[in-house]
Amino acid sequence: MKKKSNVGFWEFIARIVLRRRIAILATIIAITIFLAFQWKNIHFTYTEANLLPDDHEVNLEYNAFLKEFGEEGNLIVVGTKDQKIFTPIVFENWAKMMSDLKKESEVELIVSIDNITKLQKNDSLQSFEMVPFFDSKKINDAQYLLAKKNELFTKTPFYEGLLYNNKGTIRSAIYLDKKIVNTPQRKDFILNKFIPKIEAFEKANNIDLRVSGMPYIRTLNAKNILSEISLFIGAALFITSLIFYLFFRSHRATLISVVIVIVGVMWTFGFIGLFNYEITILTGLIPSLVIVIGIPNCIFLTNKYQQEYALHGNKARALQRVITRVGTATLMTNLTTAAGFATFMITNSQLLKEFGLIASINIIALFFLCLILIPIYYSYQPAPNAKHLKHLNSDYTQKFMKWIAKNIRYNRSKIYLVAIALFVISIIGALQIKTSGSLTEDMPKKTDFFRDIQFFEKEFNGVMPLEITIDTKRKKGVMKPSTLRKIDDLEKTIEKIPELSKPISVVNLIKYSKQAFYNGNPDYYALPTAQERSFVFLYAKNATKNTDKDIMKSYVSNDGRIARITTFMKDIDTGNMAKVEDELWAKINVIFPPDQYKVSLTGKALVFEKGTKYLLDNLVSSLLFAIFLISLLMVFMFRSFKMVVVSLIPNLLPLLITAGLMGYFGIPLKPSTILIFSIAFGLSVDDTIHFLAQYRQELKNHNWKIKKSVFATLKESGMSMFYTSVVLFSGFSIFMLSSFGGTVALGGLIAVTLLFGMLSNLMLLPSLVLTLNKKLANEQEFIEPKIDILKYEDDKENTSN
Repeated sequence: MKKKSNVGFWEFIARIVLRRRIAILATIIAITIFLAFQWKNIHFTYTEANLLPDDHEVNLEYNAFLKEFGEEGNLIVVGTKDQKIFTPIVFENWAKMMSDLKKESEVELIVSIDNITKLQKNDSLQSFEMVPFFDSKKINDAQYLLAKKNELFTKTPFYEGLLYNNKGTIRSAIYLDKKIVNTPQRKDFILNKFIPKIEAFEKANNIDLRVSGMPYIRTLNAKNILSEISLFIGAALFITSLIFYLFFRSHRATLISVVIVIVGVMWTFGFIGLFNYEITILTGLIPSLVIVIGIPNCIFLTNKYQQEYALHGNKARALQRVITRVGTATLMTNLTTAAGFATFMITNSQLLKEFGLIASINIIALFFLCLILIPIYYSYQPAPNAKHLKHLNSDYTQKFMKWIAKNIRYNRSKIYLVAIALFVISIIGALQIKTSGSLTEDMPKKTDFFRDIQFFEKEFNGVMPLEITIDTKRKKGVMKPSTLRKIDDLEKTIEKIPELSKPISVVNLIKYSKQAFYNGNPDYYALPTAQERSFVFLYAKNATKNTDKDIMKSYVSNDGRIARITTFMKDIDTGNMAKVEDELWAKINVIFPPDQYKVSLTGKALVFEKGTKYLLDNLVSSLLFAIFLISLLMVFMFRSFKMVVVSLIPNLLPLLITAGLMGYFGIPLKPSTILIFSIAFGLSVDDTIHFLAQYRQELKNHNWKIKKSVFATLKESGMSMFYTSVVLFSGFSIFMLSSFGGTVALGGLIAVTLLFGMLSNLMLLPSLVLTLNKKLANEQEFIEPKIDILKYEDDKENTSN
């Protein structure tokens, strides 16, 4: 009774679809128009991807830091090794460029060699005062510039690591207004004002400038992402539609498939706007995924329509059976694909939640578009002719399917040996996988801005900010001599770590004050002794009163309770970052007793590294959840635990092979590659469902004869499985056109996984079905005449029709 009701349901759907065509088309057009109006809400993200939940301890510490000291990623650095910068004409042009930039409303502060000031004591006022390092009236004198250059490099240790290094490289620090760092205004400033000025200076002075810093990196990275979204959509549409045409040799069939996926892409952007989500590096991939996943749906339904028509020549019956015969199987395959994406919604990461939600919604929506529009479209078209049906008996596909069937019948033991060998080899490779939480690892390696990142890593030990906050737990506790000595001690440890740059804190300013007190003698660049402290601090206190800005406010909280140490870090992987963190904490725990001080490590690079670790910790649980969810769908379909096991083995093996390849080729686990397993599993299991659903139907048609049903299933569904897998493989391969390493890895590894998944489902899955029912299958074969592989026709089916 239950089965009849299930068939009746799809017959009811088929009747509605084919009898209410105009109303259904009008509804789809109305939905498309509504979602198109939601495009106005689409906007690109202007913040970094945060992989951690909002309530995670690392996020809470980072947000507390931002609340106290403001946005830390507002620094842009411009540097060069060219010593022509200290020639009169070039120096004057440099000063003009920096002056023009300073006039822009988006710029808060510029610290540059042309405008740096020198701390100088004024005995009459018992105060320090800031005086220009360069005399603007003398910068046309080449000898003067050379003398000041020598003074800068030998007598101003305060600026070492900030504006110059001991190799002669100089740089300027441009601090943007913190309010615009995470807004579109930052992008407009970088692209329309900042870069043109840099390029004009380079052209006029024949000097190669290097530019970096988080606002600059993020802007150019985002620009590349946006440009690649259109590239992926275009490439995916071209490749998948071309393969579709090559399979079916029909312009009409290709046209409707292209229209369906274009509508699917329109709906995707509409749902992003409807939920008011941002376009991120992940959600930007969904339109292309819709095309890659949608075309296989079209292939399966079109192929089924043509197979049915070739069988009995009745167009109306063929269209009805497109829905009634494969409705459940196609729905289940799309549900499993959606489930692969939906597992990201349990990670508590907002970025992955949005990606999983939008992807899964659009996959299900795409299924209904395909199931509805393809029968409606063909109902208005002439019946397929011999040319359109020729592919059903194509020589190359028939030879391929015969080879598979022959191996399943006669070489199952070899199939199992190959599978076991791949399992063992893959396990060994998987154990070699490393993890990476590098903030720039997936960025385009061939771009100028990435080469500039490497330049500053080499010259100044990086541009990725690492922030250390020290809470003294009492007001004005930072300026106590004991606290300053502890901070100085920690800074000496930081300077010894090769992955970190020279730190900046209030201690640097105190040391510079002592140097100024001794008339700029660099030998006195140190913390004041107990005897010197009262004099130096008196001058410093008076200097604070006499200046518009307190130069210490960026490194000490308003109440003097919390100190800030800023250092910059090379873009290292997760393992090395953990070592750096351990080394810092080992020193911190000795210098700052937890009962007296509260110390926190934070910063964008550290948050990203912790996010990667968080995702890795959740990878197993999300994958297990995907397996559990898909297993439930299998139980619902087949009501058999044995069939669940049979369906899982051929799909877990390709995942293990992919993990092994990652280990052997040194591809690390990182945010981009973590996504592969759940996505690939959800897609690979589609072939399993197609095969087993058809197998169940063939069992009924062949009086539960197992071997006959298995080979009939290969004949009926094998070609569609082959076609769809080729499209998926080619579709995901287009992501390898990306300049982003993570996108290349995502596309390439999913493509490889699906290729192995196809072979596994076409060879290992039927073999397992036969082996697990070996005794019964042998008994049936003994009393039944042998069938000619893939050449027999189902007379019973023809008679019933």
